Parts: sequence; structure tokens; C-alpha cells
Amino acid sequence: MGFTDTRFNVNLSILFTELPLLERPAAAAAAGFTAVELWWPWVDAPVPAQSELDALRDALNDAGTQLVGLNFYAGRLPGPDRGALSVPGEESEKFRANIDVAAEFARTMGCKALNALYGNRVEGVDPQVQDTLALENLVLAARAADRVGATLLIEALNQPESPLCPIVSAPKAIEVVDKVNAATGLGNAKFLMDLYHLAMNGEDLGEVIEKYTEKTGHVQIADNPGRGAPGTGELDFADLLGRLKKAGYDGWVGLEYKPGDRPSHESFGWLRGA
Repeated sequence: MGFTDTRFNVNLSILFTELPLLERPAAAAAAGFTAVELWWPWVDAPVPAQSELDALRDALNDAGTQLVGLNFYAGRLPGPDRGALSVPGEESEKFRANIDVAAEFARTMGCKALNALYGNRVEGVDPQVQDTLALENLVLAARAADRVGATLLIEALNQPESPLCPIVSAPKAIEVVDKVNAATGLGNAKFLMDLYHLAMNGEDLGEVIEKYTEKTGHVQIADNPGRGAPGTGELDFADLLGRLKKAGYDGWVGLEYKPGDRPSHESFGWLRGA
């Protein structure tokens, strides 16, 4: 199988985590990657000190790595949270406080994709209240992304691992994408197609690619089962990535998998042998 015509980037929030954050860009570069993505690195700080933002920017620039994707504040990742924007109270306020900070960081890095994780259902809160709040916050995020020339991404997670998150299918994520675009008129909300999550949901990946590539702004991959590197599970990535290309997708494909019981730099043999 051949992946030489695919643009892969590495997610530094799940790979190279054996290293401190500021050492990961250089490690990714040493492994042959020119582009990276990140979950929001400061899980307890939607508005970190400027010195921390500057240090991360310097680390990315010094390594020669392009930041191609960044999450807005999403609570504890990895951990029990699945986002913050639909959660009333303090978490939603943290998300709003983070919007301009994340967008400005993206602008300074030339990052064109900002991911907004929806969040969990909250016991005792009317789901409609959460969905109304979510749309308000997503509209704010879409407008901020537009100001810096970026796309707002909406991601579908998977039901087994995220049972309290309502966005656990491709059609549901597309529904949210369409609502945001209708509300803003900007057209900059797109689907984040994570093939691992969709496979965990039992969705037909070929059908998802055929139906939704046009509305897709970013792709992420990990094998299923196990969320390991391609080749550790059952997914045929040569076929899936070929289908994406045929459907017109020419963007980045983020490696968002667990390296297993080995250093991250040893988990890319599937690429070298492809």
C-alpha cells in the first residue's frame, strides 16, 4: 500500500507525550513530520500566560513545524471531558474566554483549522438548553475563526468511549455544521472526519466519505480496534485514503493514535514500509 501522496501531520497531544510539551515539535520534526496539530495544551487554563503561548510558538517555529490544527479549550483531555461549549456555567464561560486566545494563537502560527468539541450532556439540564448554548458558542467560534482566515471544525466522537456526548455520528456532526453555517452565513464550519471514532460507531466509512467529504475540513486516523497505528487493527487505510482522494479531499490527515508500549518515534514503521 502507498501513502506517499497523502499529507500526514502528527497530533502532539497523543503522540510524543513521553516528552514535555515544548520538546515534542522537535521530536516530530526528527521523525520526519513538517506539520503538527494539538488539543488545547493547557487543560486548566483557557487563557494561559502570554509567556506560555510564546514558548509554545517558539518551540513550533524553532522545530520548523507548521501548526495545522488546534482545539479550542475542551476541558480535561485526555480525561472525562468531551468539550465545554455546551456545558452551562463555568465550563461554557471558559470556552468563551478561550475563543479569541485560541484564534489569535492560530493566526500567529498560520493555523487554518480550529476544532470545537461539543461536550457532554449534563444530568438535570434540558438537552435543548445545552444545544441552544452550544449553537451560540459555535457561532462565536465560527466568527472568530473567520476573522483569522480559519475553518471551524465539528467532530463526531464515538458512543462507546463518549456515552454522554450527543455528537456521536457523522450525520449528527453534519447537522451541527449546517446549523452553524446557517446561523453565521459564513460557510466556514466543516466536519472533522475522524475515521477511528466513526469506525467505533459502526458507521460505513466508505459511505461517510462519499456523502460528506465535500463538507470535511480535516481528517484524523487511528486503527480500530485499539486506537493504535495503522496496521494494528482492521481498517484498510490504503483503501480509505484512496477513497478520500477520489472524493476530492486534499487536506491534512492527522495521526491521532496511541503509540502503544513503545516510544512514539518507533510507531511510524507503517509509513516507512508503505
